[in-house]
Amino acid sequence: MSILKPGEPPASEITPPGVYRERRHFMQGMAALAVGTALGVAPSAAAATRLAGVRASSYNLDDAKTPYKDVTTYNNFYEFGTGKEDPARRAGSLITRPWTLSVEGDIRKPKIYDIDALLKLAPLEERVYRMRCVEGWSMVIPWIGFPLAELIRRAEPTGNAKFVEFVTLHDPKQMPGQRSRVLDWPYIEGLRLDEAMHPLTILAVGLYGEVLPNQNGAPVRLVVPWKYGFKSAKSIVKIRFVEKQPLTAWMRAAPREYGFYSNVNPTVDHPRWSQAKERRIGEFRKRDTLMFNGYGDQVARLYSGMDLKRDL
Repeated sequence: MSILKPGEPPASEITPPGVYRERRHFMQGMAALAVGTALGVAPSAAAATRLAGVRASSYNLDDAKTPYKDVTTYNNFYEFGTGKEDPARRAGSLITRPWTLSVEGDIRKPKIYDIDALLKLAPLEERVYRMRCVEGWSMVIPWIGFPLAELIRRAEPTGNAKFVEFVTLHDPKQMPGQRSRVLDWPYIEGLRLDEAMHPLTILAVGLYGEVLPNQNGAPVRLVVPWKYGFKSAKSIVKIRFVEKQPLTAWMRAAPREYGFYSNVNPTVDHPRWSQAKERRIGEFRKRDTLMFNGYGDQVARLYSGMDLKRDL
């Protein structure tokens, strides 16, 4: 039964512990070429190295994982183009070191994290999540990361902080897709503070045991598995705590099609297609879309009293 196990499950349901020591910083080297060649991924798009020190997590699924090659070559990342293959072909131009993440806004402890310091913020763990794209396709991905709540606690939000805004890198030289006007750059996303604090919400720095590939949002991205994939902002450079609901990139671009919450909901169709079914990458058959992408037991309480057909 493909249900996430909350809390501390029996040992039989926990992913076996990793055999590596905790990694304190990224490395670059020939491992990228070896992995890319073996899996048929362009060398510039391959992850740089293995991530060490990844611990076991109770957040797992029985679902078969989507193959690494598909996860890293079929992406939505408009900063590199609107085609699904564009990110893997073009993301080699992204320089992910040095990299800093600014945490600011209505908080008591603003801070600028170097990527190495961010990796030390909390133990890394593998979490196998379903991911559902608004276009109707889905994947099952073993992310490597840590709860966003760990960063939020250190930031100490004030009473004014009701939402969290995520801002991604804006650099058309590195991100050629930003030379187009398909969106109003930089890419901005947002969550309500309680959504950001939820244990399922993570900052991901890797997948399949590897450092996060450029085309998947390197070096750090958001992952919110009960929402459509575009909510999981990639290549984040700024996290801001704000009082008012952020105007996100897709709300600005198409307000009649994309709401702030964007929870996976099979009963609410996109204006141009049904959301009742989805196709898992690697499968031909379609399957039923699950409410909250199957995480309803964990997150439905966040929306108690809301009209999920109105509050999109």
